[in-house]
Amino acid sequence: MTAEDARLRLVDQLRAQGWITRPEVAAAFTAVPRHLFAPAGTSIESAYANDVVVTRRGSDGKATSSISAPWLQAHMVETAGLTPGARVLEIGSGGYNAALIAEVVGPTGTVVSIDIDAQVVTHAQEALARAGYPQVQVVHADGVHGHPANGLWDAVLVTVEASDLPPAWTDQLSRAGRLVVPLRMRGNTRCLTLQSAGDHLAATASVQCGFVAMQGHGRDPARQVPLRGDDAVLTLDDDTTTNADALRAALDGPRVEASSPVTLDMSMGACLESLHLWLASRPRPYGVLRVDRDRTAGLLDPQDRFFCPTLLTSDSLAYLTMRRHDTTTWQFGGHGFGPHATRLTSDLMELVAAWDQHFRAGAGPDITVHPAGTRLPDTERLRLLVPRRHTLTAITWPQTSR
Repeated sequence: MTAEDARLRLVDQLRAQGWITRPEVAAAFTAVPRHLFAPAGTSIESAYANDVVVTRRGSDGKATSSISAPWLQAHMVETAGLTPGARVLEIGSGGYNAALIAEVVGPTGTVVSIDIDAQVVTHAQEALARAGYPQVQVVHADGVHGHPANGLWDAVLVTVEASDLPPAWTDQLSRAGRLVVPLRMRGNTRCLTLQSAGDHLAATASVQCGFVAMQGHGRDPARQVPLRGDDAVLTLDDDTTTNADALRAALDGPRVEASSPVTLDMSMGACLESLHLWLASRPRPYGVLRVDRDRTAGLLDPQDRFFCPTLLTSDSLAYLTMRRHDTTTWQFGGHGFGPHATRLTSDLMELVAAWDQHFRAGAGPDITVHPAGTRLPDTERLRLLVPRRHTLTAITWPQTSR
């Protein structure tokens, strides 16, 4: 298969899945040679697969730079609302995404891409030159400071996971501009498209995603609590406190199991994204469990081995499970460990039932971002507040009739 054929196939796939709806975005994906931005030796098949291509790893083997999955890049470029002549700042470089943006904004537009890693900058500059996009400026800098030299931006696209919004990103954004950012909220990362709504920002689009974490002054990793070495790790992304030794000991005790009457048609993948954010939105101790299924077989069997919602006390935990119900559906449940396992699993099942009512009513949350220290008016609706250094994110769920 030629690179041209692979690009056309990818565009057809992204259109069929609904990720590309605008002709100018389809034209950009058709034009930009993605394989020229991939590491040497990457096959055409791999370069144009609808998946991530890792371009750089740290000493620990973890990815520090990558070409994001095409579906996610298409989503970001589409929701940014880019038009010819637009001025766009990209935080986190690699080259390919900047080339897509350059195609959409055209010769009268401006594209600046920033990265903190000098090797990533060099790679991006060389790949952009090979691909025919010398007009894209690639800057070696800490993206937390933005790029104030060129005035205000019509859009800021962030291609690294952030836990907060540095002031520079909004200060350098035009009033009608859009900020597209993968924002981590209590362990849940959502690619948010944010626009000004007076004294705060409001999300007009939200999709679950994964990105390499931000480095430099914006680095804010979530806390990792090993429960069985690297085979079972609990992630905490707020001020939740636990007794790690007590949680490890709890796993040596009996497992409490509970079932929910709520079932899920596995063709409805967005359900799980909604449920995960719903469970995180409760104002109670919460974490995310990651396990190696093979090494913890017989002990832990979470709904998602990479990202499983988990309710906590200092010495107990209960995580979400899912088992096949019939040929087309799966049934939710919960497993608990520790002195408070029975109560936690019961609470978890009640939360799943409450979410089911919201989801069937088509009710999703509003996500808004406010300056740190903002006092929001009281509401009877369920609201999670995520305080960070610079911002306060509010995830507010609508009320549903009972």
